[in-house]
Amino acid sequence: MTTTTRRTALKQIGGAFALGMGGLHWDMAKSHAQAAKRGGTLTFAISAETPHYDPHASDTFATLHFASPFYSTLLRFNLPKFPEVEGDLAQSWTVAPDLMTYTFKLHPNVKFADGTVLTSADIKATYDRLRNPPQGVVSTRKATFADIGTIETPDPLTVVFKMKALNASMLEHFASPWNVIYSAKDLAENPAAPRTKINGTGPFLFVEHVKGSHVAGKKNDTYFKNGLPYLDGWKGVFTLQAAAMLNAFQGGQVQAEFRGISPAERDRLVQTMGDKVRIEESSWTLNLLVCFNIEKKPFDDVRVRKALLMAIDRWGGSQGLSRISTLRSVGGVVRPGSPFATPEAELVKLPGFSKDIRKSREDAKKLLAEAGQSNLKFTLWNRNLAMPYTPAGVFLVDQWRQIGIEVEHKQSDTAPYLATMNAGNHDVAIDFSNLFMDDTSLGLAKYLSLSRAPENRSRSNDPELDKLYDDHLRERDVEKRKVMIRAFEKRLFDQAYQQPLLWWHRIIPTHKVVMGWKMSPSHNLGQDLGEVWLNS
Repeated sequence: MTTTTRRTALKQIGGAFALGMGGLHWDMAKSHAQAAKRGGTLTFAISAETPHYDPHASDTFATLHFASPFYSTLLRFNLPKFPEVEGDLAQSWTVAPDLMTYTFKLHPNVKFADGTVLTSADIKATYDRLRNPPQGVVSTRKATFADIGTIETPDPLTVVFKMKALNASMLEHFASPWNVIYSAKDLAENPAAPRTKINGTGPFLFVEHVKGSHVAGKKNDTYFKNGLPYLDGWKGVFTLQAAAMLNAFQGGQVQAEFRGISPAERDRLVQTMGDKVRIEESSWTLNLLVCFNIEKKPFDDVRVRKALLMAIDRWGGSQGLSRISTLRSVGGVVRPGSPFATPEAELVKLPGFSKDIRKSREDAKKLLAEAGQSNLKFTLWNRNLAMPYTPAGVFLVDQWRQIGIEVEHKQSDTAPYLATMNAGNHDVAIDFSNLFMDDTSLGLAKYLSLSRAPENRSRSNDPELDKLYDDHLRERDVEKRKVMIRAFEKRLFDQAYQQPLLWWHRIIPTHKVVMGWKMSPSHNLGQDLGEVWLNS
C-alpha cells in the first residue's frame, strides 16, 4: 500500500493526543496480549436518542453510536496510532504526489445486509450524495467534499477521486466516521432512504429500534473481515438521565458509556465499584459554542453579540465547571494543546477571552448601551443533556445576569433542539462543534457561510471567512497555514457570529470485562464495535 507521507502537523497532533492520555488508568498492552473470546452481548449506554438514522445528515454523536456498527467507511483512523489512517472498505490506495488524484482498491466480496455485493458504484453514489445532495437530502459534509471534481469507477473494485482543487487534508476526510457507505441501489430508489432504513456492510446487522428504549444489533456472519466481530450482538440503551445511567452501570445492566462522564460521576463509580471499573481519560476534540442567530434582532448587531461574549468569564468558569462537568479547557477554534491551537498569550487579546473580566464586562455594558440594548431580554436555547449542556446553560445565564441581562434558559430533547436551530428559530443557543480530528479543514468548516455549511447555526454569510478557509486548505506549509488560521479566528471573533465557550475533557468508564475497545480524543471514532469482546 502506498500513501502520502504523513505530514509534520499530523505527527504533532498524534503527539498531542499521547500527552493528553496521561490520565489513562489501565494497561492497554496487557489487554491486547490476551486472546479474544467470542460470544456474548455488550450493553452500553447512549445518553441521547438519534433524531434519524443518517450519519451524512447528522452532527450528533447519538447518530454514530446508534448507526456505526451497521456500516463501513472507505478509510478509518488507526486509533493506537492516531491520527494515522488505515483501510476499512479500501484494502489499498495510492495518492498522486500533487494530491490531486486518489485511487482506492476495494476488498472483494463485501456484502450489504440485504445480500447485494458492494462495488465501486456504491462508493461513487455515496460520495456524490455527500458532496452534492439531491433536493430534500441534507449533507453536513457538503463543504468538506466540494473540492472533489470527478469520481470514476474503472472497474467494480476501483474508485478514483480526481480533485478540482487541492485539499491538503483530503485523505483524513476519507477516514471520517460520518461517511458511511450506502447502497447505490437504495439511493437510486430513494435518496432519503438512510434516514429511516439501515442497509450497511458493517460487523453487525440491525435488529430493532424501540423508540425511547434501545437499539440492538446482531453479528453479521458475512462480514468481510475474517474472524470479526467477536460479539454475538449489542444493545444500546437510551439513558437520558445521568443518575439512571450511573445506577445501571453500577448494577451491571450496562457495561460501558462511550461518550463521556463528569469528574464527579467518575469518582462515584471508582468509589463504589473499585477495581471492577476501568477509567480512561483524554482531552477531547469537542467544544460547546455560544451561537447567535444573526437573522434575528438585536443579534444582527455585532455590538450586541460582542458584548455578550465579553461578559463571559471563561477562565474562572473553566475552574468551576471542570469540577462538576466535562467542560475544562479555554481555547479558540482549535483544540487547546494541539499544533494549530492559538497560544494563550495571543488568545487573551481576542474579544471574549480577556482575563480582566471586570474591565471586559464594563466594556460590554458600554457596547450594549451604544446599541440601545442595556435592558436586553432573550431566550437561551439548549439541549437537555445533563452533561455538560445543563451546567453550561446555568453558567451563561449567571454570566449575563452580571451585566444586567435577563435570560430564559430553555432546554429540549435532541431532535427538537437540532430542528429549532436548523430552522433558524432560536435567538441565542448553546451549539457544539463535534470533531473527529484536529485538522482545521474540519474544525473551521462549521464557521463557513450558511450557503456552504448547513451546520453553521449562526446563519451568517461571510465571504471573507470563506476565502480565508479556502486559502488555508490549499496551503501545504504548516507555518503559513497557522498564520491563515489565526486570521480566520480573528475575523470570526471580531464579528462574533459564534464562539467556543469551553472545550471538553473525555472520561470513559467501562466494566473490566469489556475488552478491545480503543480510546481516542473523539467520541465519534472507534464505535463500530467489530473488535470489542467480553472477558467473561
